[in-house]
Amino acid sequence: MNSSIQLPTDEKDCWRKQKQTVAYAFVSYLIVFPIFRIFFRGRTFGNENVPQLGPLVVVANHGSDLDPPILGHALSRPISFMAKKELFRVPLLSQIIRSCGAYPVSRGSSDREAIRTATNLLREGRAVGVFLDGTRQENGRVNRPMAGAALLAARSESYLLPVAIVNSHRAMGKSKWPRLFMPIHLKIGKPIPPPSSKKKVDLQETTKNLQVVINNMLDEGLIIKE
Repeated sequence: MNSSIQLPTDEKDCWRKQKQTVAYAFVSYLIVFPIFRIFFRGRTFGNENVPQLGPLVVVANHGSDLDPPILGHALSRPISFMAKKELFRVPLLSQIIRSCGAYPVSRGSSDREAIRTATNLLREGRAVGVFLDGTRQENGRVNRPMAGAALLAARSESYLLPVAIVNSHRAMGKSKWPRLFMPIHLKIGKPIPPPSSKKKVDLQETTKNLQVVINNMLDEGLIIKE
């Protein structure tokens, strides 16, 4: 496996695919950023670790429903997440979420369909977001990580970017109503190479590494102002 981050051979083509759409920019700068920065006193650390070109699997912990929009709009490049297929039938909403990079997955469909769709996006040079546990965790940590992110990276030869979302489980968790002004911080780690193969042992090793890196960043707590 190549140890260097793989970039598209045609940088102009990559820019065409990664550039922000009008809908993405609208959601980012007029909705997500004000809410994140003002109502949740949001901060990010480690943005210099985000590769701006080439396929990337962004891997994070999952504490609340606030995570996808914050993670999808805070890394200076669009991040694609899976969304229920039913949402793509809603007028206006379908155009917005599609323009923001969401891709449809049928309710009750197999994991293979989701992995196949995400792999195709990565092979187009895009960034795909994956929550390591798959579902929200009450303590906001990575508790029972699944190997889906590692498998995506192995299939597409993409680097993995570990991200710790600090405090989102306290700001909202599984509640319907958020706790305003509870700080949410994002810590971005250094890219991790894809597994050396698609064998179970290699996928588990990479997954465990991601769990340790993300939980260590969570243990460091909120970002301290210098």
